[in-house]
Formats: sequence, C-alpha cells, structure tokens
Amino acid sequence: MSMPEDNKKKKNPIPNPAQRTNYQIFLISALLLVVLGIALFSSSGDIQKIPKKKFFEMVLQHDVDKIVLVNDRMVEVTLNKEALESPRYDAYFKKNKGFLSGTGKSGPHFEFEISPSYDIETIYNEFLVKNNVPEANRIPIEIDSNRAEVTNQLVSLGIWVLIFVGIWLLFRRMSGGGSGGQIFNIGKSKAALFDQDNKVKITFSDVAGLDEAKEEVKEIVDFLRYPTKFTKLGGKIPKGALLVGPPGTGKTLLAKAVAGEAGVPFFSLSGSDFVEMFVGVGAARVRDLFKQAKEKAPCIIFIDEIDAIGRMRGKGGSMPGSNDERENTLNSLLVEMDGFGTDSGVIILAATNRPDVLDSALLRPGRFDRMISIDKPDIVGREQIFKVHLKPLKLGKDVDAKKIAAQTPGFAGAEIMNVCNEAALIAARKDKSEIEMQDFQDAIDRVIGGLEKKTKIISPEEKKIVAYHEAGHAVAGWYLEHADPLVKVSIVPRGVAALGYAQYLPKEQFLYTVEQLTDEMCMALGGRAAEDIVFNKISTGALSDLERITKMAYGMVSIYGMNDKIGQISFYDSKAGDYTFNKPYSEATAQTIDEEVRNIVHEAYNRTKKLLIDKRDKLEIIAKQLLEKEILFQSDLEKLIGKRPFDTETTYEAFTNKVDAPLPPSSIIPDPVKQEGNEGSSTYNTNEGSYNK
Repeated sequence: MSMPEDNKKKKNPIPNPAQRTNYQIFLISALLLVVLGIALFSSSGDIQKIPKKKFFEMVLQHDVDKIVLVNDRMVEVTLNKEALESPRYDAYFKKNKGFLSGTGKSGPHFEFEISPSYDIETIYNEFLVKNNVPEANRIPIEIDSNRAEVTNQLVSLGIWVLIFVGIWLLFRRMSGGGSGGQIFNIGKSKAALFDQDNKVKITFSDVAGLDEAKEEVKEIVDFLRYPTKFTKLGGKIPKGALLVGPPGTGKTLLAKAVAGEAGVPFFSLSGSDFVEMFVGVGAARVRDLFKQAKEKAPCIIFIDEIDAIGRMRGKGGSMPGSNDERENTLNSLLVEMDGFGTDSGVIILAATNRPDVLDSALLRPGRFDRMISIDKPDIVGREQIFKVHLKPLKLGKDVDAKKIAAQTPGFAGAEIMNVCNEAALIAARKDKSEIEMQDFQDAIDRVIGGLEKKTKIISPEEKKIVAYHEAGHAVAGWYLEHADPLVKVSIVPRGVAALGYAQYLPKEQFLYTVEQLTDEMCMALGGRAAEDIVFNKISTGALSDLERITKMAYGMVSIYGMNDKIGQISFYDSKAGDYTFNKPYSEATAQTIDEEVRNIVHEAYNRTKKLLIDKRDKLEIIAKQLLEKEILFQSDLEKLIGKRPFDTETTYEAFTNKVDAPLPPSSIIPDPVKQEGNEGSSTYNTNEGSYNK
C-alpha cells in the first residue's frame, strides 16, 4: 500500500544526484605529488654518479680540480677546465645534456657514495703515494660536515605536512564536518527531520484500505493542530500511538501520511538506529533525539521497527546473546517518554509487526496510550488499494478492481502493489499498448507460484504422478462440504519447487469449526491419497500438504481445545515471545498430544482415501484431462464431473458476480529434488492464519 506514482515524472526514472566534490582528497593528492616531485626531481640532475675506481682514474689523469667530502658519506668531484674540454667525458655529456649547463660548468660534476667506515682520506693519501703523484698535482680533500640538503629538508617537511593535514581532516570528519565516521558525534541522533523545507508530500488520500486506522491517526493530527479543543475540557493529549500489523500492511505509509497532514516537524528513524557497538551510545542517542524534539515542539517522532530496542527485558538472564546495551537503550527511552509534560506538544508514533515481544512497560498508558491495529485488508479494502495503484497504469476496458480484489484474498498492500507492477511488466513484455485482465491474472500466478517454467524437463512418469496428485486435491475438495471451492488446477511447473498446484477460493472468516478444519485437512491429503490408490506407492510431492495439516492438527489439540482427550485447554502463551524454552505441560501430556495429532491425521487420511476410492472414476477423468490440457478451471470440472453438490454461493461470489479466475494456490507439489526450499502456498490462505499463530 503506497501512494500512486506521479505520471509527470522526468524521463529518467532513476535520479542521478550531483556528486559532492570531496576537495580533501584532491588536497592530499596534490601534497603527495609535490613531495614525490621534490624527492624525484629536486636533486641536481647535472651531477653524475661514478664508481670509486673511476674517481681514482681521474686523479691519475690530473683531471680533478676539487674534492669535497660531504657529511662523511658523499664525495663530490669537480673537473678542471682541461678535463671538461677533453673527449674522454663525451659519453657523460651525451648521457646528460644538461651536464655543462647552469651549475654544471662550475661543478661539482661527479659524486660517489661511501660508507661511514670507509676512511677516504687515508685511502686517498696512500693511493697518491703509491702512484708517485707529485705534490703539486695532489688535490686535498675538503671536509663539509654541516651541509643541510635542501631536498631532504623539503621531503621531510612535506611528509610532516601530509601527516598534519591528514590529522586535521580526520578530526574534521569525526567532528561532523564531513560525511565520514563522525566519532565525536556518535551519540547524536540519526533521526531524519522533515519540516517546511523538506515536507512529506504523502497525505491520507494516498492511503487506502485503512479507514479505521486513518480515523485514529487523524485525531493525532488534530491534537497537534488544535490542542486547546481537547485540553479545555480537562483532557490530556496522548503521548504515543503504536501501529501494529503484519509486514506490508501500510504502517510506515500511514506514519508518512501523518507527517504530511500534520504540518509540524517530523522526526523519522528506525529502532536499529539506536543500536551501536559502543557502550552507552544508544541511550545517548535517545536523549539527544528527545532534546531535539522538545526544541521543535509541537512535533512528531516516528520510530519504525521499535522491536529492535523495545524487546522484553530480563529474558535469558546471563544467557549467551543477551544484550545489556539494548536494555539500557530501552530504559533511556522509557524514562524520556515518561518525562514529557502533558503540554509539550510531542507525540510519538511507533510501528512494529512483533507486538508480542515488546516490553510491557513500553506498552502501558502514559507511554503508548493507543495501540492501532492495522490488519491485512478485506475484499473491500483490497479494492480501494487496487484503485490507488491502478491510477498511474494504462488499463484495458476489461480490468475491474473488484474482480482483482476477489482474486487476491490475504494480500497485504505491498503485495497488491507488486501484483500491479508485475501486470505492467508482463503487458510490456508482450508489447501491449495497455494492461489487460489476463495480465493481472498472470501476475497473481507469478507472485504466488513463481515464474512458469514451460521448458522444465519432467519425465512422463513424474508428470503422471503430479496429474493424479492434483486430481486428488480437486476431487476431495469438490465433494467435501466445508472445503474451499476449487477455481483452478494446474500441472505446469512454477517457481523453484512447484511441479503443480491447485487454487481455491477461501472465505474471509475468522472463526472455524472442527468440521471445517477437518475438511480442509482431508482436502490437503487428497494428493497423497490419490498417489496411494493409483500407484500403490507415495512420493515426496506432499511435503507442503503434510506441513500444513500437521500445524493444523497441533493447533486443534494444543491451542484451540478441540480434542476430547486433552480437553478445553490451550497451551498457547501470547506473552511468551521467542523465549519459551520449557513446555507448559508434562511429558505424559506431550505424548498424549502427539498421539491425538497422529489419530486426527490418520482419520482424515482414511476418510479422504475412502472418498477417492468411491469417486475413482472422477479421479481418472480429471487426471487424464490434466495430462492432456495441463490446466483446468472450475467450469471445466463442472463439464467433466458435474456441478459441486454443495451451495457455493459466498459473499465473494456475490461481490464479484461469480468470477472464475486464478486465486492463491492452496496446495503446491514440490520438486522432489528441491523440496527443502518449498514453503507451500498457504502463505496467502486465510485458513492457516486461524490455526497457526
């Protein structure tokens, strides 16, 4: 459930926001290049490196004019004028064209490096004596021990500049000046603020199918707009409201609509935004959030998925996985919520799909005064939601929101939006100019059962097993009074693990009798029973069916008190949450429950098997037609085996004028090879919600 998309969007549906220039990277890169340039190019390029042997040859040839020992590690040699004009050094001239340019004329011209332990003066004097060099031609070695090399200084200075610039940038980013870690602001709230500058544009007109919930939150808007209307009679403005409902039902959308309608500052964040690896950060962020809210009052704070920090305290004790930091964050939240004045003008909205795990202190009046339930929409609500999502689509004349709503029982708003989008994609894939009703039916099949796999290779033997399995479901449901009416049966593979499925028209009801649940179990066992009757053996195809009936049987015995032996007792604890480690009954009772569940399933199987044996001719007719046509609708079954012997007139059919169209599957045969990933199709079957909480 969401607002309709704007038809006047730009041609490019994916915005490409301008990238913010990160000048700090350019600054560091420039400094680094400068330092490298100094290190590589600042040294005198016209000084040639020579070995020590070459130096002594120059001395014997009387080419040396000056010798300087620099800092006891480098010997610089300057040639005299005669040597510079001699062809002996032409090779060096060609190697370095700038050898005689600039400072190259005056020298030094050559250099070689020595180790600190190399006594160049002693070795040089011994060399002169040994080679009988005249005193007049002996060039003394000058000592320069205090020369500071400009290149080394610049390189060292550049490195220090880089270090200081890096530290400055790091501190700047940590203090919030950049988009980095913001370590010094780690205790600041991460809430996104929506005010007049960036106002939320979603309104209540964009929310459909939640009429009762909208009335509740509209009153919250009135509290902020006209507080004196309520306080003049002595009433107090509620401090908080908790939106509770399954995923995809529109909790966050409703909160956005409140933000768009109220016209006051709106703080939005998730419960996980308080969670951090550092101790005390969560509590600090809570305090900072409420501090900002008080400054902006009147305003609204919206905390999505509040169960991330609002779980029950004290569960597990010192058990591994317990989180004291999360409990400290919750304690801080409780204190801040309870510390508000009645006239502060700050209202808290929160949303969760797990109200059973929330701490009781968080739910009490004075913190969350109201709990607004947002359930999956009924057929009327689904029609309204479809109308919202159908507005931006190019529809054919045969598209009817009422009929589509009847085909999607149990769908939440997010799933309805997905169906509309899939229908548009399917129509576009077929190069249609508008979306037709068949595209919506294909989209429903696609969303529920998965992509149709026409190219999947199935052996004739497996295909025959699937055909009789689905025929068993169809016949069992056709002749059971309380079973949901069959709409479509198919043996076309879909999704990851579905080799076939049957679709039914479940009623929208909230109370179920033993007879109704028993018929549902028999219908689910029709596939397994048909395999047993026809082939005298069974396959893994009944996985999802067995999973469903097992949950149903345990629900009847241990939750709903529908078993004579166990009695009118329910072992279901709605307050236990996820931390129930002990069974609330003895081992003897557990054994009795297991036995009664086994008996219920066994009796249902025998009843189904007897029914299919009596209707064996009908089973053969449907199975053979499935092998031939692969898909059969309700009208096809009426032609093959006659009308259903029970009155199937329901509020659905009255509302939709008896639409025969694909509906959510109630039974899916898993691929035996991939049966581990099969979830069954009962996700959208409202019956399961009655026995499996």
